[in-house]
Amino acid sequence: MADQVVMGSGNETDETIVCYAPTMITTNGIWQGDNPLDYSLPLFILQLSLVVIMTRILVFILKPFRQPRVISEILGGIILGPSVLGRSSKFANTVFPLRSVMILETMANVGLLYFIFLVGVEMDIDVIKRTGKKAIVIAIAGMILPFLMGVGFAFILHQSTHFVRLSTFILFLGVALSVTSFPVLARILAELKLLNTDIGKIAMSSALINDMCAWILLAFAIALAENEAMSLSSIWVILSNVAFVLLCVFIIRPLISWMLRKTPEGEPVSEFSICLVLTGVMVSGFITDSIGTHSVFGAFVFGLVIPNGPLGVTLIERLEDFVTGLLLPLFFAISGLKTDVRTIVGFTTWAILVVVIVLACAGKVAGTLLVSIYYQMPLYEGITLGLLMNTKGLIEIIVLNVGKDQKVLDDKAFAIMVIVAVIMTAIIAPVVTNIYKPTRKLSHNKRRTIQKTKSDGEFRVLVCVHTPRNVPTIINLLEASHPTKKSPICTFVLHLVELTGRASAMLIVHNTRKSGRPALNQTQAQSDHIINAFENFEQHTGFVSVHPLTAISPYSTMHEDICNVAEDKRVAFIIIPFHKQQTVDGGMEALNPAFRAINENMLANAPCSVGILVDRGLTGSTRLAANQIAHHVAVLFFGGPDDREALAYAWRMSEHPGINLTVMRFVPGENVLETIGETRRNESGHEVLTVSTDIDREKQMDEDYIHEFRTRTSNDSSVVYTEKVVNHGEETVAAIRSIDGIHDLFIVGRGQGTISCVTAGLTDWSECPELGAIGDLLASTDFAATYSVLIVQQYVGIEAHGDAMIGTPDSPTRHYELHEFGHMRQTPHAPAIFHPRP
Repeated sequence: MADQVVMGSGNETDETIVCYAPTMITTNGIWQGDNPLDYSLPLFILQLSLVVIMTRILVFILKPFRQPRVISEILGGIILGPSVLGRSSKFANTVFPLRSVMILETMANVGLLYFIFLVGVEMDIDVIKRTGKKAIVIAIAGMILPFLMGVGFAFILHQSTHFVRLSTFILFLGVALSVTSFPVLARILAELKLLNTDIGKIAMSSALINDMCAWILLAFAIALAENEAMSLSSIWVILSNVAFVLLCVFIIRPLISWMLRKTPEGEPVSEFSICLVLTGVMVSGFITDSIGTHSVFGAFVFGLVIPNGPLGVTLIERLEDFVTGLLLPLFFAISGLKTDVRTIVGFTTWAILVVVIVLACAGKVAGTLLVSIYYQMPLYEGITLGLLMNTKGLIEIIVLNVGKDQKVLDDKAFAIMVIVAVIMTAIIAPVVTNIYKPTRKLSHNKRRTIQKTKSDGEFRVLVCVHTPRNVPTIINLLEASHPTKKSPICTFVLHLVELTGRASAMLIVHNTRKSGRPALNQTQAQSDHIINAFENFEQHTGFVSVHPLTAISPYSTMHEDICNVAEDKRVAFIIIPFHKQQTVDGGMEALNPAFRAINENMLANAPCSVGILVDRGLTGSTRLAANQIAHHVAVLFFGGPDDREALAYAWRMSEHPGINLTVMRFVPGENVLETIGETRRNESGHEVLTVSTDIDREKQMDEDYIHEFRTRTSNDSSVVYTEKVVNHGEETVAAIRSIDGIHDLFIVGRGQGTISCVTAGLTDWSECPELGAIGDLLASTDFAATYSVLIVQQYVGIEAHGDAMIGTPDSPTRHYELHEFGHMRQTPHAPAIFHPRP
């Protein structure tokens, strides 16, 4: 085995001939004296491991800068390549020797082939049919000017690549600069919280159209990549590609549909069908490669004709993680390994690089801006849209690699274009974050709490759902909330989906799929189950309207999406599931630690009242009739805004004919009152007056609300009001345990920051302090586990101190007010108010 260099003579170019023994695939082992890196399989495993590890390290480093994964993958290749680590000849010859390039590129292209096939499977052609005229015009305008920039750039660079026909060079560079990467753009939009906005939807639709145009141009560019003048063979290549597309659409698609119809309904797709399709990917790639186009074009067209349904779901679930996580980074890394930054030398070359980046960006922005002005969009939105359309990724890298393989691009031009792609994509997220700052609409929603919602007005609720398991209890809770003609319930159902790097997850919000069409992936199937359940609830329950939504974002910022929806929809109450679920033996186990962080962030930032639902089932007794239920609900009232809010919700439920309500108010005993009175007498100063005033004000509000509740429900036999006198925490727990076991729902106030003698000691061993002392007690596994619990926190930003306490959901500042028994209560959403000494 040897690497032999043969020097050309005369006008011949230098060539490298690599000789190797074809039998040297696997090693006999280091104990036999073999070096594993002399054999192709161990060497490939080492290369693949290095690429994946380097990529993951860069993903972690660049995550705070909101950089898409493609940047990390290309940079990983550049670092491993001749630009950085490859400068060491020992590293290059040991880890990435010339003899290994063929195997590495072959495997990278296999991964690319199947990834492009999955992109085709996930892409919905119907979206383009439904796309408005605005998105089409923006997509075309965003391609024309950058394409013209590519033409100018081609004239400049063509001086060093005279062996390539100028028209072919222009086509390759024009496509590379004008393309927009749909999967990468989707990721960026989701990271920037723009996926559901108008500008996000326009950008996604335009990018999808741009992607389709880029594939067509790529096919033409490869067909015309001849070193000689335009020949008859190029025409045959184009005609052959058209014939292949027609074959896939009119023969292959019907055959696959017929095969799927043979599969019994509800049965999984057969292994034979899966193997047939996976083989079809290879055959399609072979055909298009044979007729003179890149193999990825065949894989993409073959993926497009796969019918949406169980087959697509199965293919995505089986292939996506392996292909995108392991093989695809290899392709991007190969592009990085081919990139030698050292070839970009001289001030003139770097100046050209800067000019190309600026002009290419400016071309996209200018083209998009002209269209946005025509459609009377705000100026900053047009600029933002233009920047977003500059997103580069897979298609451009494919174009550049094909161009280099076809010798359309030399090393210098290739390195410049890769750097251009990386920089143009890397600057988008930071620049858009600073430029696009839409002013939040001033909310005129004064009814941010249940207590302030009019009894004869619409009750607007935002329901958050993680999995279909959350749905039955939430539906029963909404049904028990007594929707009537006078006070209908408007429910916004928000399915919370974690943002991952998959393009399929991005399509859930963007795709408005036809009813009855099978889901593309597991997440979308879950969304369908959740939406169907709530739509059935809407159909079978009067005076309820359901509006399903999906939020796709990282768990760390998911609360921002929930708050934005609550603000935009002017809801009064948010219901969000507890982070634990009940096990078969009655215990509670945590589903996902991130769910708890979401709940804590919601309590700190919500623009309205929040309820955390501890789900232990809420099926109730036997149903009385088609639209009637039977539930026994208990409210534990200690005082304060959270408890008043809990009582307000229970009061609404009590009007339902199938609801029996028990309200237990806990009153401090004489010993507690004497202790507090003695403490007040021993203190002096102006602050005591403020303490007393706040305590008295809160107590008076409690008394007034309880009095109103008792007066209005005095003749209602389904409502029972009792008072318990307690002196300390132990008596409180005993009183709660004495409540009749028939109740299937407890509603309690969170009471966070309220530390009173009647709950003293209850927080010492709290598992979940965010639920408050009583909420944590009822949700614990030590207590009876046959009921669900709703822990309520009232929004206090506009309730107290008049207009002085108006806060915003974006400012997690706190207001400290003195609460019952002279202890301090911490309430979110309002600026701190201090009572200075006069």
